[in-house]
Amino acid sequence: MSNVLNFIFVFFIVVSFVFYFYYKTKQFRSTLPIRKKWYTAKAGVALGTFIIAFGLNATIIYPTSVGYGVAIVFTLIGAGLAYNNYKRARHEGKYVHEEFELNK
Repeated sequence: MSNVLNFIFVFFIVVSFVFYFYYKTKQFRSTLPIRKKWYTAKAGVALGTFIIAFGLNATIIYPTSVGYGVAIVFTLIGAGLAYNNYKRARHEGKYVHEEFELNK
């Protein structure tokens, strides 16, 4: 059972890192300021997901009290980061289309 969970968490780690890299690349290539902020927030959500998956994977790799402590810290930090950036992405996403229309 732990091998299956380990593969699932590693899958989420890899996918979230790919999304983080994708959104950071989109951020650097974008020229509109709100769109840059939107991509930054989306990359932050992917980074938060990465940290959460990494922390949860630590409980499988290191099933000790230190491993659980590290997992709790990483999960809390990742959840805070993902939640904050999710709120930012939703807020700035409202203005992306408007900014695009104004700068045609």
